[in-house]
Amino acid sequence: MSGQSKAFRPEPGALTRWLILGIVGLVFLVPIVAMGEFTLRRGLEGGYDFSRWIAVFSGGLTGEYKGVLTALGNSVVLAIVTVAVMLVILVPTMILVQLRFPYLRRAMEFLCLLPITIPAIVLVVGLAPVYSVIAKMFGSGVWTLSFAYGIIVLPYAYRAIQANLSAIDVVTLSEAARSLGAGWLTVLVRVLLPNLRRGILSASFISVAVVLGEYTIAALLNRVNLQTALVIVSKSDPFVAVIFALLALVFAFFLLLAIGRVGAPRRSRREPAASITAPAAVTPTGASS
Repeated sequence: MSGQSKAFRPEPGALTRWLILGIVGLVFLVPIVAMGEFTLRRGLEGGYDFSRWIAVFSGGLTGEYKGVLTALGNSVVLAIVTVAVMLVILVPTMILVQLRFPYLRRAMEFLCLLPITIPAIVLVVGLAPVYSVIAKMFGSGVWTLSFAYGIIVLPYAYRAIQANLSAIDVVTLSEAARSLGAGWLTVLVRVLLPNLRRGILSASFISVAVVLGEYTIAALLNRVNLQTALVIVSKSDPFVAVIFALLALVFAFFLLLAIGRVGAPRRSRREPAASITAPAAVTPTGASS
């Protein structure tokens, strides 16, 4: 009965999958195409041209709009530091709770999901006194925003990693490695983290996307990132601001693509050869007699 129920489980066909993918693609593609069309308009004269794009690439990035490049660099640094802080603190803590303190799982889930219920402007009110102390200890560099960004990405990163963590038997893997003489650092780095690769990559993707699109905290704490720079540019030239927004989308796409390529599992080329030579090794020695 169980085999028959599995056989008749409904699954979307290839046509349905392509239809869903096409609809989702249109939802994202239509605003991007509209943004591109807006940047090509010639204003009251009518028609389209590439004059604004040419002006941006011919001298705007090193002249009038050089601050956007600086803000983009700040956002990239923030994304890297935020992902590093999130992974260094969150991943070992979640593994420790899963192994040693499973009764604290609900409390940790509540704490990690709490920031999603608090508006960013309320977080800034609470973080402002904290950042006055941070400025005295570490300076007022833009990278210090990664502490606040680590809080706002916490719910998304927790869900991504927890979904992967629940799919593997962490206790059995760690006990098997420990029984073979591995230390806890070896268990973490060589046994558990490779099995959590997909969840860690998903958490990194979401964190990078949130950091590149964050505006409220940076603006209220007087820090310059990509979104605050785009708002300043939009006040003088909305067409150029949309151009930079499109370039930021392309940059974020290739950045996430690069992270995915770096973290993708590598296929070994020796596996097909091993599968071919393995049957030849199992040959009875007394067959010739």
